[in-house]
Amino acid sequence: MKSFLFLSVFCLLSMVGISQNKALSMKELLSDYEYKTHYVTLDSLEVAYVKEGNHEQTLLFVHGLSSNADAWSKNIQELKDKYTCIALDLPGFGKSSIVETQYTSTFFADVVHQFILELKLKNVILVGHSMGGQASVKLAVNHPEAISKLVLVAPAGIERFSEAEANLMKGAMTEAVVKGTTDAQIERNYALNFFQQPKEVDKMIADRKRIRDAADFDMHCKAIVSSVWGMLDDPVFEDLKRIEQPVLVIFGNNDKLIPNGYLHPQLTTQAVAQTAQEELKQAEVKMINESGHFVQFEKPMEVNAYISQLVDTP
Repeated sequence: MKSFLFLSVFCLLSMVGISQNKALSMKELLSDYEYKTHYVTLDSLEVAYVKEGNHEQTLLFVHGLSSNADAWSKNIQELKDKYTCIALDLPGFGKSSIVETQYTSTFFADVVHQFILELKLKNVILVGHSMGGQASVKLAVNHPEAISKLVLVAPAGIERFSEAEANLMKGAMTEAVVKGTTDAQIERNYALNFFQQPKEVDKMIADRKRIRDAADFDMHCKAIVSSVWGMLDDPVFEDLKRIEQPVLVIFGNNDKLIPNGYLHPQLTTQAVAQTAQEELKQAEVKMINESGHFVQFEKPMEVNAYISQLVDTP
């Protein structure tokens, strides 16, 4: 009888533990970032960010899809000695609020602009990766006074998609697909971002697996889907010619995600980079060998050197 009672209590406590774990938010389940996390409230949004360094020039980093501020840790590690380095979590991602909205390029650009105003940031050079690069283009056009220069790292938005192609991509990107991603698929998805995957990516993979237990994971999946649809429905290609600021464009020569290999098998990353060169008024394009889509994490020294060169050029 005592054994039965002990087993019953043990099972009950185990269920309570599982229930409590399920009640944790994504913010609580994510690993600590490399640098201390701060928070600022923008209207009803709580935006998480890291800030290191205290210098005249400010580098504001904007991450890509399914990523967060920690994606810039290797860049901040070196650049904080010369510049104020700030990386934020976009709404729906990382440790920031997840809200019911349309996650378009314009929405993200407006949030980043609010962030700049709230923190009273000056001498801002905006650095955007992938989806964050597309949002950065929108900000540069809609709020040109807010930034002095622009860095686009493997940016989305330069490769164009027809309406039929966009509809095909939307059909393939659903909440059920995101929620149903297996461990093996998560690992393959991360591997696609690199030419040679760094060991530190293990932390990202572990976090991605862990947040499936978050109470707000369903909302996060919805944000991912909305973000993909938002990039397609709120394009920036026609905005490129309107950017007046100096722009640095960086691509990895071995990017497996840009261009889309399924829809545009004949298009190359180099051709996408050339298009950026042609469309932007003041652009310098850099290609980094033996690096993939997540080039700033795979080859931080090269990326940091190019960013420093842009910042220090009058």
